[in-house]
Amino acid sequence: MKSKAPTLRDRRFRITLEDLNGWAFIAVAMVIFIIMTIYPVASAVITSFQNYKPFGSEWVQFDNYKTALTNDLFYKSIRNTAVYTLITVPLSLVIAFAVAVMILPFQRKTQSVFKSLYYIPAVASGVAMSVVWLWLYDSSPSGLFNQILTFFHLPTLNWLNSSKTAMLSLILMSLLSGQGSSIIIYIAALMGIDNTYFEAAELDGATFFQKLRYIVIPLCKPTTLFLLVTGIINSFQVFMNAYMMTGGGPDNNTTMIGLLIFNNAFVYRKYGLACAQAIMLAIVIAALTAVQFKVAGDDVEY
Repeated sequence: MKSKAPTLRDRRFRITLEDLNGWAFIAVAMVIFIIMTIYPVASAVITSFQNYKPFGSEWVQFDNYKTALTNDLFYKSIRNTAVYTLITVPLSLVIAFAVAVMILPFQRKTQSVFKSLYYIPAVASGVAMSVVWLWLYDSSPSGLFNQILTFFHLPTLNWLNSSKTAMLSLILMSLLSGQGSSIIIYIAALMGIDNTYFEAAELDGATFFQKLRYIVIPLCKPTTLFLLVTGIINSFQVFMNAYMMTGGGPDNNTTMIGLLIFNNAFVYRKYGLACAQAIMLAIVIAALTAVQFKVAGDDVEY
């Protein structure tokens, strides 16, 4: 008896050796993703509804969320983080873009030298970088910034221990040491622009700033959107700068939401409250990301 030919439906649901090989290749990554990402997130969501203890956690429903939403320090940390983000992210994009435009005319070897120099802070230890900046911000006359002020006959400042300059110090630290990766990404985007656009613009007598406005900036919009989204996400999760430089002081004026979550979890042992605040932070970041893609990403093609 002649066997029946497999139908399209049979072929569609048949598992082949190629399918098994594909699943085998991604199995390790999927297991690591589940263990290191999915499980911690699910555990944090469950813990946020508990008064967590190593043995015998108590289910408290939404009490941790209510405590967070009625805590003045929680709102102050969000406000500090928002101020930090609103200043550092746009200025970081402008600085990175300007530096990338200035580096681009050089030859490849010279570009590599500049890219390496700007990227060094990104690969350096955050603790080591903080130690360097603590020396720069030293409130004594031996601090580098105070030496500069003294040279111009200006009064020295207590950079990190004054409510007037503490946040400014963290912002300045971020702007001057955190642009390496953005510069490299912008240079890659600029090198991907077809030269015919510039040749046509030059034939029409376009100036440098006209080419920048009508060619470079529009064609770099996908890169700018990417850096904007990731910059806001990273800025809302900032921790190392505040923890190492000021500890959140003075008077909690530099307490970021990430530092507050850390303190609640590992200093005060309020794991449920810390998880509730982390979940709310994740929701805020997701909402901001969605708004950015909605507002600025409609006409962006990748």
